[in-house]
Amino acid sequence: MDKNTIWGMLLMGAVIFGFMWLNKPSEEEIARQRELAQAEAQADSARTQPELLTVDTITASEKAAIANTIRALGEPDSATGGFTLTAKDATLALSENGQITGSVMTTRGSVDMADILSSNFNGINLQTAKAAVSNLRESLQAIAKYHGFAKYLSGREETVTLENKLLKLELSTKGGVISRATLKDYKSFDSTAVELMDPTTDGYSFTLTTSNQHIETRDFYFNATQESDTTVLMSLDLGDGAMWGIRYILLPGGYTVGMQIVQQNMQKVIPTSVASFDFNWHQKMARNEAGRMFEERNSALYYMFANGDIEHLSETKSASKDVSERVKWIAFKNQFFSAIMIPNTYFTNASLNSEVLEGNENNYLKNLSAQASMEYSSASPTPAQFTIFFGPNSYPLLSDLQDEIEPGHNLHLTNLIPLGWSLFRWINTLIIIPVFTFLGGFISNYGIIILLLTIFIKIILFPFTYKSYMSQAKTRVLQPEIKEINEKYPGNENAMKRQQETMALYTRAGANPMSGCLPTLLQFPILIAMYNFFPSAIELRGEPFLWAKDLSAPDVIISWNANIPLISNTFGNHISLFCLLMTVVNIIYTKVTMQSQAGSSAMPGMKWMMYLMPVMFLVFFNNYASGLSYYYFLSLLITIIQTYIFRKVVSEEKVRATMRENAKKPKKKGGFMARLEEAQRRQQALLREQEKRKKGNGRR
Repeated sequence: MDKNTIWGMLLMGAVIFGFMWLNKPSEEEIARQRELAQAEAQADSARTQPELLTVDTITASEKAAIANTIRALGEPDSATGGFTLTAKDATLALSENGQITGSVMTTRGSVDMADILSSNFNGINLQTAKAAVSNLRESLQAIAKYHGFAKYLSGREETVTLENKLLKLELSTKGGVISRATLKDYKSFDSTAVELMDPTTDGYSFTLTTSNQHIETRDFYFNATQESDTTVLMSLDLGDGAMWGIRYILLPGGYTVGMQIVQQNMQKVIPTSVASFDFNWHQKMARNEAGRMFEERNSALYYMFANGDIEHLSETKSASKDVSERVKWIAFKNQFFSAIMIPNTYFTNASLNSEVLEGNENNYLKNLSAQASMEYSSASPTPAQFTIFFGPNSYPLLSDLQDEIEPGHNLHLTNLIPLGWSLFRWINTLIIIPVFTFLGGFISNYGIIILLLTIFIKIILFPFTYKSYMSQAKTRVLQPEIKEINEKYPGNENAMKRQQETMALYTRAGANPMSGCLPTLLQFPILIAMYNFFPSAIELRGEPFLWAKDLSAPDVIISWNANIPLISNTFGNHISLFCLLMTVVNIIYTKVTMQSQAGSSAMPGMKWMMYLMPVMFLVFFNNYASGLSYYYFLSLLITIIQTYIFRKVVSEEKVRATMRENAKKPKKKGGFMARLEEAQRRQQALLREQEKRKKGNGRR
């Protein structure tokens, strides 16, 4: 080792020593480290030693209370003269001489009551002993809360099935409820069965409240009795002849099930002063359609007041409402399916809530809940009855159903189908739906049915369409005369005179420029009615036609992942072919219409707007049902064909000759034309008076 290496090592040692001396801990830091080390040592020692637990003992007063509870609420044993009582985790017995026996269940096994009462836990894990005492006290609290119902707080859940050709119901003994309701003939967008009740997300229960009890039926394990192929009774035998239960009766070949609250001698358990009980219902509404936006827009909580008025919570945002009036029924309504609770009397009040689900809840739309009160009597053998509907929102089906449930009383169940305001709803219910249903009775292809329905509507509107075309033809024929009038009376100062001469010309020729608007106005309500009908027609759901796989959904031919700014929510991220065809035909129809209208070239700005409208319709209807776009496409196409036929059949020379003959006949002015001319004269007189005043003011 040379001299340089030695000096290098000495310098490194000096640096290290200096660094350690500068970073030497203070006395306070040394004391703190000593305390931490002692705490860790104590913790290690505690972990290596057995855990020391203290177990609460059962006092003499508690023993007496347990004995009294078993005697008061337990089932008598005629053989021994004692009583037995089961509640939650405890199985208790009281002998004739007052000795308490039984056991308490824990997660680590059962503990004998004799050991618990004597606090003798030799050979028993102290954690198990502590849990046994805790479970005993919880069981006694449950017994105090539920009394005779307490023994049904524990049990084994079993399922009973009722089904017909349309509906399958699974009834669970836990809560005595319909846990699953499956529609056999319908599939959701992911090819699974449509379910309107799911045990993992949905449920209902009844609540009975007394001065010292709060009984929730969903907490109990019922006894299931299959009374027939269509009837199941879920019951709770409360002893001493008292029984409370729920009977379900599935009607054959339909979507309804009867639910009856049945009871015997319940006045021994529930005081007769209790005059009401509560019905609680909740549902996490599942998606059934591929298009979430439109399905969400048509899903809501509906309810009907006793006077027949129908209301619903908002479809687009979360909402809640407390209803203090009587309610006849409550429905959790999806776009095409509904679950409806219809009592035979009324809900006396209700608290309703709807929460829109967003974010990661892709397979669910909304959280819906309803808490409602009903009249109750513990002395009545059937204090309440319900009709429950699980099925499609079909207008004929719901119309027949309300007559079956309460003949002579309109339940307005068809209002669950959004068919538009009163005028549009009348058109749908009196014309469109009957024809649609009739054609569906013997034609299976709904694309053909829509075609026939469109032709039927066009036949009804043909006289008005023809009249509209003739009015346009007369206006075109009069264009040379109108041009002469405009040239004879130019300028704004002659505007009134021009208008008078033009109206006089129309009167002499027997033409009415307003007559062409009437047919359009008559067709407009039908177009709006169809706009409401097609997205709500469950008959179209899943029905294919040509390239469209589902006439109730968009017929997507091209799709993408990106969103188009501003219009993405309306337009979507796809192209629908029927909507595109409708737009093309609409542009052609606009061109044909403007060619048919006299003077259309005089307003280039209006012409531009007319061609812009079809493009706006493309944006608006691209995300709608393909059946609707298909109908509008057919309707416009037939109108174009009619227009060309009219042009071939109607001779403008004959129209001109007819108008000349009309001009020779004396005309009696009346109606609209007379009122219009009278208004013009008054306006002209007013203008002359204003002109005189201006001249008078100028002289001053």
